[in-house]
Amino acid sequence: MIEATGLTKRYGSTLAVDNLTFTVRPGTVTGFLGPNGAGKSTTMRMVLGLDRPTAGEVRIGGRRYQELTHPLRTVGALLDAKWVHPNRSARSHLRWMAASNELPVARVDEVLETVGLTAVANKRAGGFSLGMSQRLGIAGAMLGDPEVLLFDEPVNGLDPEGIQWIRRFMQNLAAEGRTVLVSSHLLSEMALTATDLVVIGRGRLITQGPTSEFVNGASGATVQVRSPQLAELAAALRGAGLAVVDVPGEAALHVADTTTAVVGDIAAANSLALHELALRGGSLEEAFMEITKQDVEFVTGAVA
Repeated sequence: MIEATGLTKRYGSTLAVDNLTFTVRPGTVTGFLGPNGAGKSTTMRMVLGLDRPTAGEVRIGGRRYQELTHPLRTVGALLDAKWVHPNRSARSHLRWMAASNELPVARVDEVLETVGLTAVANKRAGGFSLGMSQRLGIAGAMLGDPEVLLFDEPVNGLDPEGIQWIRRFMQNLAAEGRTVLVSSHLLSEMALTATDLVVIGRGRLITQGPTSEFVNGASGATVQVRSPQLAELAAALRGAGLAVVDVPGEAALHVADTTTAVVGDIAAANSLALHELALRGGSLEEAFMEITKQDVEFVTGAVA
C-alpha cells in the first residue's frame, strides 16, 4: 500500500505539490492522472525518496522509502526509460541493479524473459528503441519481485501489441495482490487498465475513487437497459429515486446519474429479467476534461 499524507513540495516560489493526501490500495491498478504540470512526476519522485517533501510524508507498506534496507525487494519503479548507461547491455544493467540490492543473478534472466528481451540481452541499451527501453525499465522494476510498483508513462513507444501486453501485465500484477500505481496521458488505455483513479490538478487532489464512478459522475453518462418487463422496471427504478427516460421505438430505458451495478441490483431485487445493461455516452476522456478544466496549465485557443 502507498499512503501519502499532506504531501507538499516547493521549488523556490513554485508550489509543485500542495497538501496532497491519497491512498493506493493493494490488488488494484490505480491510474494517476492530471494535466501537464499537475505534479504527478514530482509526487512519484517523493514516493521513491528522490525528492524530499517540503511537508508531509509518503509511506510504502507503513515505512518511508529511506527506511527500506533493500528497496528493490519492496518497491519497483519505471520513471525514465532512458536513464540506463548507453554502453551497458541490458543484462549488465540488470546485474548491476541486482548486486546493489543483493538479489540473485538468476533473477536477471527471469525478468528479461518476462518482458521479451532475452534475444537482445547482450546488446547495448543505447541502441534500444523507446519501446525496448520501456521493457527494460519494466524488467528493472520487477527485479526484486516487489509488492509495490510505480510506472510513469509505461506505454510510451510501445506498438499496439506491446500496449496490450503491458495492460495485461499490470492487471495480472494487481490480481496477485500487488499495489500498482501508473501514470499515463493515454486516457483510453487507462479506461481499460485502471480500476481506481487518483486525479490531481495544480498539485492538489481533485478526486480519488473507482474509475467507473469517476466516469459516471463527471461525464454525464447514462445507463441503457432493455427488459421484457420494461414498465415494471421503469416503475421500480423511479421508486428508487432514479431519473428514468423512455427511449421511443427502442424498447429501452435511459437512467441518468447512476451505475450499471445499481440498475442491475434493483432489477434483481424485483425479479425482473434484463436483456441489456450498458453504460452509454460517457468516457474517461470526457470525464477527465470536465473535471480538470479549471486546472489546465496551458489553455489553447479555439479551433476555427
